[in-house]
Amino acid sequence: MSRLFEEFQQYLKKMNQYNHVCTLLYWDMKTCTPRLGQEGHVEALTHFSSEHFAMSTAPELGRMLDELAGLAESDQLSDTWKFIVRRMKRDFDRDKRIPPQLYRTFVQAQAEAGNAWVEARKASDFSMFAPHLQKMIDLTREMTGYTDPEKEVYDALLDQYEEGMDSAAIDGLFEELKKELIPFVKEILGKQKPENEAFTQYFDPDAQKRAQDLLLDYIGFRREAGSTGESEHPFTLNFSSKDVRLTNHYFENDPLSAIFSAIHEGGHAIFEQNVNPEYDNTVAGSCCYMGLHESQSRFYENILGRNKNFWIPIYEKLGEILPPFREISPDDFYREINHVKNSLIRVNADEVTYCFHIILRYEIEKAIFRDRLPVDELPALWNRKMQEYLQIAPRDDAEGILQDMHWSDGYFGYFPSYLLGSIYDGMFLDAMKEELGDVDELLREGKIREITGWLNEKIHRYGSTRRPKEAVMAVCKKEISAGPLIRYFKEKYTQIYGL
Repeated sequence: MSRLFEEFQQYLKKMNQYNHVCTLLYWDMKTCTPRLGQEGHVEALTHFSSEHFAMSTAPELGRMLDELAGLAESDQLSDTWKFIVRRMKRDFDRDKRIPPQLYRTFVQAQAEAGNAWVEARKASDFSMFAPHLQKMIDLTREMTGYTDPEKEVYDALLDQYEEGMDSAAIDGLFEELKKELIPFVKEILGKQKPENEAFTQYFDPDAQKRAQDLLLDYIGFRREAGSTGESEHPFTLNFSSKDVRLTNHYFENDPLSAIFSAIHEGGHAIFEQNVNPEYDNTVAGSCCYMGLHESQSRFYENILGRNKNFWIPIYEKLGEILPPFREISPDDFYREINHVKNSLIRVNADEVTYCFHIILRYEIEKAIFRDRLPVDELPALWNRKMQEYLQIAPRDDAEGILQDMHWSDGYFGYFPSYLLGSIYDGMFLDAMKEELGDVDELLREGKIREITGWLNEKIHRYGSTRRPKEAVMAVCKKEISAGPLIRYFKEKYTQIYGL
């Protein structure tokens, strides 16, 4: 066993070195590579990613996994390594069916589509991105035909991002939300207040970066194991629990965008920093379930960050960094960060109407993969659904169908994860209250690290070793339900709007 196990660990180490280079190239491309340097990075990323893929599907790895699977069955491996072997064997059996040239084509197309999306968004011209999007759709469909030949394509994609969830389960949850929230939002909009111009004055971007530092430190992001950058669209990635990186984007006349992006990405980063370090550089680490991951980013952003008590210990410090906030009362700030309104941009939406932004994208993805809707018809469908759910329509492609980068990366099936994460959050909040007591009081007293510690213990440390349904059951002792989230929305916003 020892010889085989040592051989396997050395093989994993080499695979991880390729993955490390790929992650670094992606970070560099999104944060600081000049436009003329992108082509070289695309070529390098394609090469190293293809090398990693070749190792992950090589007969040599298959042989080791077969032998180790036998040891796992005879209890000669620890529970952690049993999980790693089972998961890697499942992935190996799936991925070895992908032709290497197809994988290489996919990686190159993915990088090129990402660059095209940036340029198309700047120009607000969907036609610049459309051929790249079509290619990503076609390649995704082809790849999924190899990896999951027995599954309907879109259900296979959903399962890749949130294992154990399919469109039937998601439809049920989302329909429940629509039934309750569409009339509730109409009630709220009937009590609408005018826009507060204090939040659209000039806010120094450099000062916004310092405000981000304040917020990240406050919620528990560890500097010795993380760093920050700037990108067109905020994101988080990690090399291990010891090196987790996040980005943000800063608008001179919209400080709340960067503030809440910082808290959101900070939630992702705290999750990764607190996975059991024994899982580093294995499939057990770096949680691969996107709904579970988004539950943590959105828990920090919304359940905590949009709670007025979160700001009581730090609001004065925020005003020291961003002086315009000295002239904005905490009550006005609280009303603004919970201002429910029909808005165009998903990442800036309030937590209630955000649900409609995700449902819209989910329904469009089903139209792409099930109805084979032509790419050139997507902007019109997008605009119709914006009108249906939010009663507004984009003025241009940049604030419409080009606002998100996900499809350029081929991340079809990812969007529902955001709303699944919010649904989990309603349940996690109930469980947290039962165990920690009054969450409002903890926030008011500046004890947010106790909340972070609870999340570390209950969710983060497990990494990818528990599937979403297993994690929710372990923490909440209940099946997944949208009921707690709906109740949270109604209690909170009935009070704010005096309904």
